[in-house]
Amino acid sequence: MNRFVVSMGIKGFPIKEAQNLITELRNLDSECFENWRVRKKWEIFQYHYLKTHLYQARIKSLSEHNELQWSNIPVMKKKDFQNYENLKATENKVFVSNTSGSSGHPFYFAKDKFCHALTWAMILDRYHWHGLKYGESLQARFYGIPLGWKENARERIKDRISARIRFPIFNLSDSVMKQYLEQFAKYRFDYINGYTSVLTQFARYLLRERIVLKEICPSLKVIIPTAETLSENDREILLQAYGLPVVNEYGASEVGIIAFENNKAEWIVSNENLFIEIVDDNDQPVEPNRPGRILVTDLFNKAMPFIRYEIGDIGALSPNKSKGYDILTKLLGRTNDFAILPSGKKAPGLTFYYISKNLLERGFLLKEFIIKQIEPNHFHFEYVSDKELDPYQKKHVSDAMRIYLEPGLKSTFEKKDRIERSLSGKLKHFQYLVETGEDNK
Repeated sequence: MNRFVVSMGIKGFPIKEAQNLITELRNLDSECFENWRVRKKWEIFQYHYLKTHLYQARIKSLSEHNELQWSNIPVMKKKDFQNYENLKATENKVFVSNTSGSSGHPFYFAKDKFCHALTWAMILDRYHWHGLKYGESLQARFYGIPLGWKENARERIKDRISARIRFPIFNLSDSVMKQYLEQFAKYRFDYINGYTSVLTQFARYLLRERIVLKEICPSLKVIIPTAETLSENDREILLQAYGLPVVNEYGASEVGIIAFENNKAEWIVSNENLFIEIVDDNDQPVEPNRPGRILVTDLFNKAMPFIRYEIGDIGALSPNKSKGYDILTKLLGRTNDFAILPSGKKAPGLTFYYISKNLLERGFLLKEFIIKQIEPNHFHFEYVSDKELDPYQKKHVSDAMRIYLEPGLKSTFEKKDRIERSLSGKLKHFQYLVETGEDNK
């Protein structure tokens, strides 16, 4: 018996009902499914228009003076949800949690019981694609954990119920990595889940030691990196070091899984419970496969109006109406992770990430790094390594920036013992600090 599913039922979350809904939707033909999705997005909008006073106030003037169209409905941003109490649509008991705040706008959010159950039903469904049973298959979990006694104990109980063994991530020294390896030799893990940057750093340790993790722990099936951008270079390092298929997950705590890779490496969007849009700077839909801001509408959350909610990322979609699902074809990073160059050119922060990984990781010299834009033409590289970068390696980076970005850019380098993470444990590889005036030294 799956302890996780049983515990959800005991807590009053109708997980079985949610699983049945996913099955029913899968049996619909593509046209009926698409009609259902359109109807559901308007139903959830109308629900919050009637029930959520603050949301109603935002929409009222629009509905009084214009013909209401979906593309005219105001976009909800993270800062809007920091007014938590005024955005709750119900006084009934709901699931309440908070975001990590890695985007700069932490907030509390609520989900009604069916919505929360459906979030987990989607996770159970997606994991099943890869032969995993969440709550039964043993997970090696590379995450942070609260330090407070009460919160720490709560997470430990969740780990036990969900069949997880946690690998703390705030100390990533080689001695700790060796302890990780001993755990994999001891337990029959089924899969690995954790922050991309941490899994990649452990992978570099394995490569330095000439170890393939699958040979140490043959029971492993897949590795699921999450919470941070996964580059193709990251994927290749993970494949080499772990000897496992890499299943990319994209989601957010407030809306659940947004997209999850199937066994064909297609990033399948969660059309069953989310309505995803890609829009331009005027909040209007863009053409298929064209990058834009990602908006998410939770079709079932009756506790808070996550309607045309800007998640904070840039991506592109390829609709596949014949099969009834969309594919996320690009995920370029967060909207606030763009460098603005002296020429006025706007470049995704991920560009610098790729440059650095291609040029600085030769021979696995680097363990971790971040890049900070501290002036329009000045980029400061902080890195963790066993030795200093030499002048030739630094020149390689400077030359690459001139070729791939534009001439006249200055780069400086600083070797550090460790890279500071956010309280959640996430690592933000690129930081635009020109306007903030923060001291980066």
